[in-house]
Formats: sequence, C-alpha cells, structure tokens
Amino acid sequence: MEFSEVVRRRRMVRRYDPDRPVPREVIERCLASAVRAPSAGFSQGWDFLVLRSQPERDAFWAATTEEGGEPDTWLSGIRSAPVLVVCLSHKDAYLDRYAAPDKGWVDRDESRWPVPYWDVDTGMASLLILLTAVDEGLGGLFFGVDPARHEAVHDAFDIPVGRTIVGVVSLGYALPGPKSPSLKRHRRDGREVSHWGRFGVASDA
Repeated sequence: MEFSEVVRRRRMVRRYDPDRPVPREVIERCLASAVRAPSAGFSQGWDFLVLRSQPERDAFWAATTEEGGEPDTWLSGIRSAPVLVVCLSHKDAYLDRYAAPDKGWVDRDESRWPVPYWDVDTGMASLLILLTAVDEGLGGLFFGVDPARHEAVHDAFDIPVGRTIVGVVSLGYALPGPKSPSLKRHRRDGREVSHWGRFGVASDA
C-alpha cells in the first residue's frame, strides 16, 4: 500500500472481530516499525508489552476497569481486540544517555528538557505501530489508562517502577460500528494549521 494511502486510511477503530486472531508475525512487523521512530540521543527509551492471550487481556481489563461494572459501548468494543500493546516510556534511559560524555548533562536535571521526550518518542513509536497495522490490513486504536490504575497494571504484569504507561494500542481486524460523534468536527487541513514565517501568516499571504 502506498504511504499516502496508509495515512489516509488510518482511523481509530473501536470494534474488532474477536474470532480472528492476529498472526504473531504481523505483530512483530508492527513492533519492528515502532523501533524506527526517532528518539532523542538515540536513547530508545521505550518498551512494548504485548498481550495476546485471553488471560493476559482479562488481567489488563481487570486492572483498568471497575470490578462488576457494566461495560459501556466503547469498552465493549475495545475489549474485543485480540491484541493489546502497552506502550511504556523509560525516562532514566534518556537521563543516562544525556549524562554520557558526548552530551555532558551529568547533573541529570530534568529541567533541561523542554518536554518529556521519553513520552513524546514513545508516542511516535506508537503511531508507527498504528500505521503499520493499516498496511497489514488491521484496525488499531491508541487509548490511555487512568493514572489511578497505573500501579495496578504495573503489578499485574511485573512492569518495572521506572517505566511509565504512555498509552495502549489495540489491534485486530476491524468490524463495522457506529462512528464516533467526534468525527462531526471539522478536520483542520494543512492550510488552516500552517503559519509561514510568523504565526498567523497564511501560505498564500
């Protein structure tokens, strides 16, 4: 598939065929793309926890949702995904990298970082998973985990304390479903979001 077509087709998919598993080799190709994402100082401070089996996925949902609660339409659709990829950032990998002799930030002062690049880079890696999924004929969704539930997820899967949950990518073969009401919002195009030379200057000025 042409790259422009992959980008055009990318959507957040919220319903999946639970009876159609995703081949392991397809998941591995998604992860192989993820590690091609840029990372500051080539720190590569990311990890991806892949949950494929029913018990693994059940453990994730048990850690992230209220026990005994009735799932809403959104949650019911996402829970049908046969694959969940928990995307983790590793701040210390960046602080260690930039304390190296060629960088010299030996004080490991986080105030040197204008934004948490460990999270930004992991987000870019997650997007590459989503784009590769489209190229493989899959649907995908990136969604967050309630911060109050992070510790439970860490405990359920032995995630080290130094890793932060940036988000989760669900993968599977898409089923048709109701469109998100958010899609009624106008999609801003390139001309609307671009500023040339000075903020507020349009491209045809």
